[in-house]
Order: sequence, then C-alpha cells, then structure tokens
Amino acid sequence: MAGLMWCAATALSAPGDGFPVQALEAFARRVAQKHGIDQGEIAKVLAQAQFQPRVIELITRPAESKPWVEYRELFITPKRIVGGVDFWNNHAETLARARQQYGVAEEIIVAIIGVETFYGERTGSYRVLDALATLAFGYPRRSAYFTGELENFLLLTRANGLDPLGMMGSYAGAIGIPQFMPGSYLAYAVDFDGDGKVDLSSNPADAIGSVAHYLSRHGWASGEPVAVLAGVERPGAVATDARPQRTVAELRALGVQPLGPVTEGTKAALLEFDERDGKEYWLGLPNFFVIKRYNNSNFYAMVVSRLAEEVKALREAMRRPHSLEAADASQAPAQ
Repeated sequence: MAGLMWCAATALSAPGDGFPVQALEAFARRVAQKHGIDQGEIAKVLAQAQFQPRVIELITRPAESKPWVEYRELFITPKRIVGGVDFWNNHAETLARARQQYGVAEEIIVAIIGVETFYGERTGSYRVLDALATLAFGYPRRSAYFTGELENFLLLTRANGLDPLGMMGSYAGAIGIPQFMPGSYLAYAVDFDGDGKVDLSSNPADAIGSVAHYLSRHGWASGEPVAVLAGVERPGAVATDARPQRTVAELRALGVQPLGPVTEGTKAALLEFDERDGKEYWLGLPNFFVIKRYNNSNFYAMVVSRLAEEVKALREAMRRPHSLEAADASQAPAQ
C-alpha cells in the first residue's frame, strides 16, 4: 500500500523542473540506499518537483524579522482572540484530555494553533514537495536542514500512503493545522482520536494531541508559567540572556524584580522587547524555551504566551454569569 500512492501520482522520470540534475540523482541514490527504497520510486516523485523562487524570497524575510511591536500586532488581534475562544469551546473535551495526558494547558495549545494557522484556516498554499526541494537545492545556507526534511517528507508520505504531490503546506514545508515539519510529524504526531490514522491536515483532535505531545516531549513543566513581566532597576546594567542560566533569586540580587509570582530557584532568562514607549523586560522561564523549540524566536514564544493569556481571559469572562446575562440582554428585542 505504501508505494501505491506514489506510483499512481508519479508518471514522469525526467529531473525535477529547475533543479540540478546531479544533486537530485545523488539525493535519490542516498535515500534509496539508506532506507531500502527503490531509487526509481524516489526519482519519479522528485521529477514532479517544481522550483519556486517565491519560497526563497519568503524564507529570507520571515515575520520574525519585523520589529517586535509590528510582529505582535500581526497575532494579538481581537479576531484571533475570539477565534481562540471559539476553537477552545468547539474542542473543549479534546483539549482537556490533552492537558490531562500531557500536562500542557489548553490555552497554550490553542495559542500555538492560532498563531500557526488561525485555528486551521490557513495551512499553506505551497506544495510541500516543491517548497522542500526548492530549499534543499536552492537555498545553500540551510540546505542540510531542508535536505533532511525532504527525506523525512518522502518517508512520511510513503509510509502512510499519502500523495506526495497533493500535500500542501507553508513556504517552509510545514504541514497541517499545527504546521509540523515532516521530521516532527514522524516523531511527534499522534492519533489522538483513535481512528487508526494520524491526520494533521484536517483532524483538529490529532493536531491538538500532537502539539501537546511535542511540547511534553521537549520538557514542558505542567502548571508552571511561561514568562513574567519584570522591572529592571538599572537598564543596561544587567545583560539579557539567550537561555535560562541564572535563578530568579540571582537576577533579583542584580536589580531585576519579577512583577508576578515565580519561584526564587527557577532558572530564568532576562528578555528585552522594544515597545513604542520604551523597553519592556520579561523573565523567560523554562516553558518559554520549550515553546521556542517549536519556533526558535523570542518574538514567537512571547506572542504565543500573550495570545494564550488573552484567549483564556476572554473565555473566562464570557463564561461568568453576569457576562451571559449581559449577552442575553444585548440580544433581546427593543421595547
């Protein structure tokens, strides 16, 4: 079964359009030998790949390259917050089960899916094969990484009987509702609804479980905060950190005051964000850096954390009795 979809989807054997022939042939030969796959099968799939110059353009100027304020405003919007509440309400039982099984709070799972694909509405318009082949053979700076992900993609589609030509994703080759790269799909995706297959493209339950599983496997600490706002007595006197390496107590002794509850012995990183009216400081805690395993950007991890808080706060407010009464009154006909 694994090879049938490949055979049905691939009829040509000429080199992929716009790619270096020798590089494609060497890749196909290496992957075939490594995994015991017929080289001809791989060559037929690669022959269908099309070089996408737009992919190169996009990966050289990702959203994370924007200033913090502009980046934040892309994601912390009323529409995305309300959408998060709707997604949570529609999948409350599944999210609760993910929290119970993996220890990851519902709002964090919701926020990641919200940032990645607006709750599954925007999963990407590029063929994954094209995006990964373009980056593997046309983007030397990260060729090794994307060559590995192209290999993972071929293994993923072959093992699961998926059409390698029909899978759509982001310009970086990320797939489905949670935007997993093929390697993460293979390693962390789970069949969370027990229907016998893993489907991140159209199954929210599998997406929810897979996000929670991913974070759990990367060290998520259940019940612990992600980041805490901080005051700094002498800005510039304390160096910011790339990772947690000093305890909260040590940072406090240097004049950094957490403005929220946090255990003194917790390792933290001092983070700086440029707001419109000056600098804002946060303590990034271990869970902050677990989120960065999803996307290695302080901006990304902070936006996930802030969106999670906004979604949770709105959902709680909407569930209070007085909020429901107000909502009913607003819908009542005028007298």
